[in-house]
Amino acid sequence: MTTPPKPGARGDLFDPECPTRRLLDRIGTKWTSMAVKILAEAEPDEVRFAELRRRMPGVSQKMLSTTLRGMARDGLVARRVEPTVPPRVHYRLTGLGLSLEVPLAAVRAWAEEHMVEIDRANERSESAADGSGDG
Repeated sequence: MTTPPKPGARGDLFDPECPTRRLLDRIGTKWTSMAVKILAEAEPDEVRFAELRRRMPGVSQKMLSTTLRGMARDGLVARRVEPTVPPRVHYRLTGLGLSLEVPLAAVRAWAEEHMVEIDRANERSESAADGSGDG
């Protein structure tokens, strides 16, 4: 169990117990970001598991299930199961999860603005590495 930081104290990103580092370990995946976006767009409605999976190209059933389980454990999503055969599972963001949409939207906006520059830098780096003789 971790000791909460003192009020007003800043974390040390290099410390494994840093709140920022711990949060990034939990929400820093593309699947979490996609799930938050889809669920935020649906707010206040719920989204079924199958619909989430359909709207998240490339995610496996197991990865989506793992992602949503972690988000529920962290209090970011609420899960509701209809007792049907097969069960219908619905998700919605909690207030805490909804508050995450704004910072994640800022990261998406930054990526849309700068990804071309990053791709160019990668291409230059790969070209330089191919001709450098390093290795």
